[in-house]
Amino acid sequence: MTAVTTFRISEAAALLGVSADTVRRWVDAGRLPAQRDDHGHRMVAGADLASFARSQIETEDGSGLSSARNRFRGIVTEVIRDAVMAQVEIAAGPFRVVSLMSRQAADELGLEVGAVAIAVIKSTNVVVEIPDHART
Repeated sequence: MTAVTTFRISEAAALLGVSADTVRRWVDAGRLPAQRDDHGHRMVAGADLASFARSQIETEDGSGLSSARNRFRGIVTEVIRDAVMAQVEIAAGPFRVVSLMSRQAADELGLEVGAVAIAVIKSTNVVVEIPDHART
C-alpha cells in the first residue's frame, strides 16, 4: 500500500503543469490548502492536490458531446508525412502525445508545427505505474 503523499510547492507545480510561483499564488489566495513543515516549507497534501487538480479540469471546451474524457490541449511540435500516413506529435504541458493518422486527415486538419491541437484519447487499456521514489 502506498503512503499518503505530501508535495513541495515545486513538485505540486510540476504535477499541475504550472510554475511554482503560480502554485504559491493559489496557496496565498486560499485556493489550494497547504501547511508548513518543520522547516517552514509549504507542503500540499496529496488528497488536497488531487481535489484541486480535478476542479481545474475544463469540462466546457466547446467540443460537443464525446465519450472520450482524456483531452490534452497542446501545440503541434512535429508532423512527419509520407504518401499515406502522418505522425503528429503534440506537446501538452509536460506531456508528449504522438498520433498516427492518415495523411489525408492531417492535411484536412491543417496540422503543422506550431498549430494548437487537442489530443483526444479513449482507451480501455491504461497502464498505471508508481514511480520508484513513491513506493514504501
